[in-house]
Amino acid sequence: MTSGGEAVLFWVLAPISVLGALGLIFVKKPVHVALGMALVMINLGVFYIAQNADFLGIVQIFVYTGAVMMLFLFVLMLVGVDSSDSLVETIRGQKVAGLLLALGLGTVLVAAIGSVTFASPVGLTQANADGNITGVADLIFGKYVWTFEVTSALLITAALGAMVLAHRERLTSRPTQRQWSERRIRMGRNIAGLPAPGVYARHNAVDTPALLPDGTPSGASVSRVLTAREQVTSPEPFVGVERDIAREIEEGTNQ
Repeated sequence: MTSGGEAVLFWVLAPISVLGALGLIFVKKPVHVALGMALVMINLGVFYIAQNADFLGIVQIFVYTGAVMMLFLFVLMLVGVDSSDSLVETIRGQKVAGLLLALGLGTVLVAAIGSVTFASPVGLTQANADGNITGVADLIFGKYVWTFEVTSALLITAALGAMVLAHRERLTSRPTQRQWSERRIRMGRNIAGLPAPGVYARHNAVDTPALLPDGTPSGASVSRVLTAREQVTSPEPFVGVERDIAREIEEGTNQ
């Protein structure tokens, strides 16, 4: 049985946690994924504290929300947005294999959870009889030590696999600025360089295309990563604002 305050806490934070978890799957920007994961982890820590698992809740917030999320953001900065948002398969058939493995894992989980039998709850008083820290340590390094060690080995293997997949060795030297300039001149394209994005009067974001001399937007001014993620801002609203400002100036001059 739960108290009224605990029930209210659960029904307020549980939907937020579900929305944050769904954001991990459906959002496109990696930084937003990190924020959704941080939201879920903080809510889990609050749930643990509400269940009198103070040590577990604090560790959940400090370790996972703090250290793990910072590590995730550092990996994003080191790997780069181009690599993390790549739409090209580096291994043939990896999407199909991943989908089949996910379906198989889901089937195993449903079968395992469906056959679980729960004993009568012993209550928090008995679980925390020797203290919350002692109770957690007894379960991790006693009853569930083998599961804990296998999980740690799996996490280490996943981290090494991510490093191997993300590591790229350059086979040739990086072109210099002079070589890029000579290449543009030989090809006769973008001799003066690419136009800078965000050149509208009231907007300077990188997802806003530049205007050519004839007033049409230039697709070359926007990063191909934003184009692949369909996050390029349409120029029509800004063109309308520009026309409104010009009309206001003309009306003010006439008056």
